[in-house]
Amino acid sequence: MYEHKTYESILQSMLNEVPSNIDKRQGSIIYDALAPAAIELTEAYLNLENVLQLTFADTASGSYLTRRCAEFGVNRLAATKAKRKVVFEGATPAIGDRYSLNELTYIVADISAGQDNVIVECEISGEIGNRDVGKLIPITELPDLVSANLTDIVIPGENEESDDALYQRYLRIINEPTYGGNVNQYRDWVLKIDGVGDAKIFPLWNGAGTVKAVIVDTLMGVPSAELIQKVQNELDPDKNGKGYGLVPIGHVFTAEPVTAAQINIETTLELAEGYSEADVKPEVENEIKKYFKSISFSKTTVRVSYVNSAILGIKGINDITSLLLNSNTSNLTISETEVPVLGTVTINVS
Repeated sequence: MYEHKTYESILQSMLNEVPSNIDKRQGSIIYDALAPAAIELTEAYLNLENVLQLTFADTASGSYLTRRCAEFGVNRLAATKAKRKVVFEGATPAIGDRYSLNELTYIVADISAGQDNVIVECEISGEIGNRDVGKLIPITELPDLVSANLTDIVIPGENEESDDALYQRYLRIINEPTYGGNVNQYRDWVLKIDGVGDAKIFPLWNGAGTVKAVIVDTLMGVPSAELIQKVQNELDPDKNGKGYGLVPIGHVFTAEPVTAAQINIETTLELAEGYSEADVKPEVENEIKKYFKSISFSKTTVRVSYVNSAILGIKGINDITSLLLNSNTSNLTISETEVPVLGTVTINVS
């Protein structure tokens, strides 16, 4: 809006107001007196432009976006801590015992399922708590302990909500009103629960008064049984329509996980000189997983062309001769309640 308010234009405008019988050339008294004021006004207009950008949600960022969204009851989601499964051998820990792996520390949160299914919580918030697997080192002494292995993710840790994610959620809540137990309200209830990445709501799925939510976790994969139970308990713990959870009286809610659609890939590659199948396979698997995650729960077609594109950008691969998805040369279609999961990857070298 203020792009035209440059130092030159402001100074010239000021000089134009000076009578013509006064020396206005560069180096004159009046020129040198007005130039510093023009510089200050230029900075003021730049700051005014920034204020204008930070006023509206579509151009605001950081704390300004947080405050704008909060005016409409949409609060930025804080980072959450990952909950993980640990298999203990030799002894069962106590609640509050601490264990470490690499630079992270985990604290025992739940031992009710026994030493083969102990739940620990990462002490650091964010996605970093989802990262490691392996043998834990005890910080709290535990006699008779043989081993403690960190395994599955029970509830994924999440980083603080990004500006883009907050703005998209703000738009959804503003443009899709939630009230009276409508579909939007059910989705909003489910998405507010830690660990849930997305949900699809199916009203009347099993007759009048029934509602089902199919859920993915924040990694856009199949959620744990513990997360599904957490959602169920929040919305409708008894599934009897009596309204003991968030859902209205008369509604019976069911939380279900997405189904994993395993996709096996076989491809024939032309490799650059000095490269072998073992050199490129880890990166091939990684790039395909990235593509699958990008379409998880949003698209139902796994496209051969996109898989080829993901593979072809890998260093050491010159060309792709053929590619099969579950032994088929064509695109694969999965249901709206499935997410693609990479199965086996077979690489042939031409």
